[in-house]
Amino acid sequence: MKRIFNSLKELQGFLALWGSQSLSSLGSSMTSFALIIWAYGQSGSALTTALLSVCSYTPYVLLSVFAGVAGDRLSKKRTMLVCDSTAAITTCLVWLLMISGRLAIWHLYVINAVSGVMNALQQPASEVTVTMLTPAKYYQRVGGLRAFSNSLVTLLAPVLATAVLGFWGIGAVIFFDLASFLFAFVTLVCFIRMDESSLAAGRADRESFLASAGQGIGFLRANRGILGLILFLAAINFIASIYQAALTPMLLSRNGGSEQALGLVNGFCGAANLAGSLFAAVCPAPKNRVRVIMNSLLFAMCTENFILAFGRSVPVWCLGAVLGWLCIPQMNTNLDALLRLHIPLAMQGRVYAVRNALQFFTIPLGYFTGGILVDGVFEPFMAAQPENGLLAAVFGYGKGSGCALLYFFLAFAGIFVCLYFRRDREIWGLEREK
Repeated sequence: MKRIFNSLKELQGFLALWGSQSLSSLGSSMTSFALIIWAYGQSGSALTTALLSVCSYTPYVLLSVFAGVAGDRLSKKRTMLVCDSTAAITTCLVWLLMISGRLAIWHLYVINAVSGVMNALQQPASEVTVTMLTPAKYYQRVGGLRAFSNSLVTLLAPVLATAVLGFWGIGAVIFFDLASFLFAFVTLVCFIRMDESSLAAGRADRESFLASAGQGIGFLRANRGILGLILFLAAINFIASIYQAALTPMLLSRNGGSEQALGLVNGFCGAANLAGSLFAAVCPAPKNRVRVIMNSLLFAMCTENFILAFGRSVPVWCLGAVLGWLCIPQMNTNLDALLRLHIPLAMQGRVYAVRNALQFFTIPLGYFTGGILVDGVFEPFMAAQPENGLLAAVFGYGKGSGCALLYFFLAFAGIFVCLYFRRDREIWGLEREK
């Protein structure tokens, strides 16, 4: 018990930040889920809903490198407060437009773009803040706790959003979002104390903006193992974004699908993440973190996409969600620990920002590609197939069967990416370094 109390004392700053930001993330995720359902109901198009994520991720990726320099120079606490406040203002705008009957999909595109800019500024500052508040001996546990909270948000957001939408409407969802923001804001202002003098930001202040940004790029060029790991995740993110772009239209339009089915599948994704996160939080550090990352992603790609391709009912889709997401927290936890152990604290803002640009630029490309593939390729192709044909027997008939065929191809693409990067010796070399 004494050891537990000592750990809680050493982690009290992180725990306060983690708990409040997780609650705020739950509120934001509930609003995003409700707006995706609203947008698909307005248009019935996979591309239209996919563009919501494209508008969010594109400015995030484009500004990440420079946002990392700003994150190293500016106060981390103030940066997070400004970004959180801007996100709350955009949520208020959505609510005002909706109650006045003027909300259009293009409004959501603009608001998501603003949110993407704020996320680009906040994410490097948040990552450095976690490092500052966490002793190195707790990196594995903290990574597990962060994966746990992300999983809990994934589990609860669709379930709570669907329930609140059904009983009280989208206004209640937005109210919860704003209340959770207020709690996180007060916690950050009143209870988080950080000494930022140790970051030696003075050197970055005397450098040109471009030179400081180039340091993050130069660090990755000199550390090819970390760069290879980031490119591996970039390729996986491309496939995962196509998966996400097709999931909503398939589960809302296929026989047996509905808003409740979408909520259940997302809920089981969160439940699987939750179970995996609890395991990651309590288990000791593995002997080989790279092997855990590789095997976790290979298992996910070998299971969920195939099950979504051939499944015809909600229980089968939920099984695919569990198998696909069960090992992801292990991957995230060990990736997080590897990066924190290999990147110096004073460089983390710039390096994390470059990491974000490289690792996440494939996400808007994936969403855009997924929307086009669903609306323009796979759904029309399956609609032209005879009802008693081979493809209809394997992947189903009617709207949503094209998404199922797309998942079949995504499964093989994911397996190929995992096996290709598994051969990269520089990535495996991270285990031989400090």
